[in-house]
Amino acid sequence: MDPLRTIFEIPENSLGLRYDTPSLWMGSCFTENIGSRLKELKFPAEVNPFGVLYNPVSIKNSVEILMEGRKFTGSDLNYGNGLWYSFSHHSSFSHADRDTCVKNINVAIDRASRVLEKAAFLFITFGTARVYRLRETSVSVSNCHKLPHDRFSHLLLTVDEIVDSYVPFINKLKSFNRGLRIVFTVSPVRHWKDGANGNQVSKATLILAVSKLVGIFEDAAYFPAYELVMDDLRDYRFYEKDMIHINDQGVDYIWRRFVKSFIGRDQEPLMKEVAGIMQGVKHRPFNPLSEQYLGFLNNLLGQMSKIEKSNRLIDFSDERGQVMSAIENFRAG
Repeated sequence: MDPLRTIFEIPENSLGLRYDTPSLWMGSCFTENIGSRLKELKFPAEVNPFGVLYNPVSIKNSVEILMEGRKFTGSDLNYGNGLWYSFSHHSSFSHADRDTCVKNINVAIDRASRVLEKAAFLFITFGTARVYRLRETSVSVSNCHKLPHDRFSHLLLTVDEIVDSYVPFINKLKSFNRGLRIVFTVSPVRHWKDGANGNQVSKATLILAVSKLVGIFEDAAYFPAYELVMDDLRDYRFYEKDMIHINDQGVDYIWRRFVKSFIGRDQEPLMKEVAGIMQGVKHRPFNPLSEQYLGFLNNLLGQMSKIEKSNRLIDFSDERGQVMSAIENFRAG
C-alpha cells in the first residue's frame, strides 16, 4: 500500500551538530521547540536570548547587538501596564523592577554573545515578513507589548529588501565568526491576523528570500520545517486546538527529521544516556524515603559525573542540585 503522505527526503548535513559544537538559535516556533529540545539533551545551545522573534529585521538587529556586545541601560526601557519593557525584547523579559529588567537583558546578551563567538551553527527561523514600527520613532520593534495598535505602522517586507539587508549582515557574521554556518527555517505556524492570503504572501516572501540567500552563500542551508508540516504531515491532528500552533505530536515528527538530518549518528548513544538522566531527575517515586530510591539518586549522580568528565560542554549543575536536594530530604526524613 502506498503511504498516505507525501514523504520527502532531507539531505544529511555533513557538518552536523555534536556535543562539542555550540549553536545559537534565533527566531520563532521552530527555534523554541527544537532548540529547547537540544538544551534539554544538554547540547551547548543558546535559544532566543531576546525571547521569541518573528520578522527578519528584528532577528538581524538582535544578532547585531550580540556581535557588538551592547549593554542595555534603564534609558533603553519603556514603562507601561505596571512593567518595564524593551521594544527589542519579547515580553518574557518585562519586569516590574527596572533594574531587574536591565540585569536580565544584559545577562542574556552576554551569555549569547559568548556563544556566538564560537558557535558552529546559527539557526534562524523566520515567522513573518511583516514588520511593525513605532510611529513616533519609525524604529522597527520586536514586540508590541500589547500597546494600542495605532501607535504602530506596519509593512510587508519584499524579497529584495530581506536579501539586500541580509547579504552584508551575513558577511559581517562571517568576519565575526569565520567557522559559523547559518541554517534558515521558516515557521509553519500561520500568522492568522494577516488573513489567509496575507499569511501565504508573507510565507512565500520568506521562502523566496531564504532560497536566494542559500544560493548566494555556500555555508548557508535550509531546513524545511514549513514543508514538513504543510506538505508531509498535512493534517489538523498535528495542530493544537487553535488550529494554528503545532502540537507535541507534530513537533515530535519535526524533531525526528531534524535529528536524522543534523545530528551525527555517533551522538545518539550519548543522547540516550542524557535523556535517561533527565528522565530520572524528573522521576517521582512512590516512597522517597526508601533505600532503593537513595540508591537510584546516587546512581544518577555517578552517571552525571561520568558524562561531564568526558564531555566538557555538558553541565548537569541544575540537575545535580535537584538530586542533592532529594538526598538531603531523605537524610532529614
